[in-house]
Formats: sequence, C-alpha cells, structure tokens
Amino acid sequence: MTSRDTLRVGLVGGRGFVGAELLGLFGARKDISVSWLTSTTAAGRPVAERIAHAPPGLVFSSPNPAERLREPIDVLVLALPNGETGPWLKALAESEGASRILVLDLGADHRGAVDFVYGLPARRRDEIRNARRIANPGCYATAIEIALDPLVPWLEGTAYAFGVSGYSGAGTTPSPRNDPERLRDNVSPYCLVDHVHEREVAHELEHPVRLLPHVAPFFRGISVTLTGSFDRVVTRRDVVDRMGLRWAYEPLVSVKDEAPQVRDIRGRHDVHVGGVEVGRDGRSFSLVATVDNLLGGAATTALRNINLATGRAELEGIAS
Repeated sequence: MTSRDTLRVGLVGGRGFVGAELLGLFGARKDISVSWLTSTTAAGRPVAERIAHAPPGLVFSSPNPAERLREPIDVLVLALPNGETGPWLKALAESEGASRILVLDLGADHRGAVDFVYGLPARRRDEIRNARRIANPGCYATAIEIALDPLVPWLEGTAYAFGVSGYSGAGTTPSPRNDPERLRDNVSPYCLVDHVHEREVAHELEHPVRLLPHVAPFFRGISVTLTGSFDRVVTRRDVVDRMGLRWAYEPLVSVKDEAPQVRDIRGRHDVHVGGVEVGRDGRSFSLVATVDNLLGGAATTALRNINLATGRAELEGIAS
C-alpha cells in the first residue's frame, strides 16, 4: 500500500457520535473509501438515516467479525465500548493478510499495551509512522497530557485534574449522563476514583494524576482545570515560556494567555492550553486545557494517526 492508494476502511461500531465525525472527515477525502460500517441495532438500514453526511448507498452491516473481515480492507477502525474488541482482533488474526491491515482502536482496551502504539501524535509521531496497531488516546487524556507534558520534570506529587465534559462524551446509549433533562441546570460528577483516563495519563506521563470528571448540560467540548505543585520555585513566565517552547511547532496545540473557553473549542481540531497561574509560594500552579471531545479528542486524532501510518501528510483532510 502506497501513500497514493485509496484506503479501504472498515468501521466497527460507527453509528455513535465519534463514528459520525469520522465519516465526515473520511467523506472529504478522495483517497479514503468506507467499505462497511457496523451497527448492532441498525444492520440493513441506510447509514444516511442516522448520519446525514454518510456516503450515498452505504448500509449498516451486521457486526459479524469473520464475515466482515472477508471483505478486503486496509484499515480497521474499532469504535466499540471498552472490553469488546477481542472478537474482532481474534478474527483478524485468523484472516488472510492480517499483518498488512492497520488497526486503530478508539477505545481504552489497548492504551498502554506493548503491541499497540499510543496514538497521540504530539508525543509519539515517529512511532505512529511505523505502527500497524494504534491505540487512539482518550478525550480527557488528550487534554491533560498536552497540558502537563512540558511540566512533568518539575512536578512534585500528584497532579489533579477537574474535568467538565459535554454529554456527548457519554455516547448514544441513553443514560443519566447523557440525558439533557437530568442535566438541565446541573453538573453531574461521575467515576471520581480510578477513571480509565486517569490510569491512561499516569501511564503515559509516568506521573500520578487524579481525574475528577463531571458532565454538564452542553453537548460537546471538554474543559479541564489542572493543579499541583512544583519541586522548585518558578514564576508564571517560567511556566508560560516552557509551555510555549514545547508546543511552538505543534500544529494542533494552541497556547493561550487567558484561560481557554469550552465554547471556543467546539468544532475545532486542536487543543487549547492557557490561563497559567502560579501561587505566591512559586510552587503551586493551575492551568486550563480545552478540547472538542468528538474531534480533537477523538476523530481528528484518529485521522492523523491513519495519515501518519499510511505515509500521508499528517494533516491531510483536517481543515485549519
């Protein structure tokens, strides 16, 4: 497969919010073709009934791994609930040409696994270029890692992240965390201990981080306020300069002077970091990171990973 070949993509579990965003990104590309898209509840129905911008004629397929993988594809995207990728990887291992198929897992099953490359381009770009198995990072994890990455050498003790997400982060299956009526005039905390993204960030940064996530009554976007302590006395300018130096040439990271607002990140592909404050002691600090959980925290990163791993320009198909 060369960088000029048309990529045939199989998308497993694609009727969710992130799947819809991916279809939109794929649809803008002449070199990407969606071969099939599975759904447990809509098999046989036109995808356009659920996703308005779906390619004409595309129909939801049944999620039968062996049957689907008999159809030739170049990229397998797994957009499944955590813990459900096993049957697909088993069927792939038993299929012909398994080694040439690029696998991209959007869930948490393989983040930190030795046989998958962690797919945050800002930190693992060169590894992703040579990967055949990629674990897309989580949305909260993306924001937290971008915010803390430059500061890890200075951190002392646990860093804390207070997160607020739009309810699209809870997926399409009805639950209290994505019920607009329940969330009206409300902010709902959940999973305040051992959140999967907390473990992911701690593993990737090799530093303890506590995540306190909440759901708010807006649809999309994440805001994370981070706080902690440094092992030395610094100034606000020291921190801002370190952030700016680390991300100066990173195309989808924007370092702001003021704290970024979640309303300004919706529909965008980048991560915004800013609002740095340092306490009078010169050691305590806080800052804010925002990301669109469906794009910059998921689908955009997925497309960047596909581009990198197939020899394409990293930002091809990603509007500035």
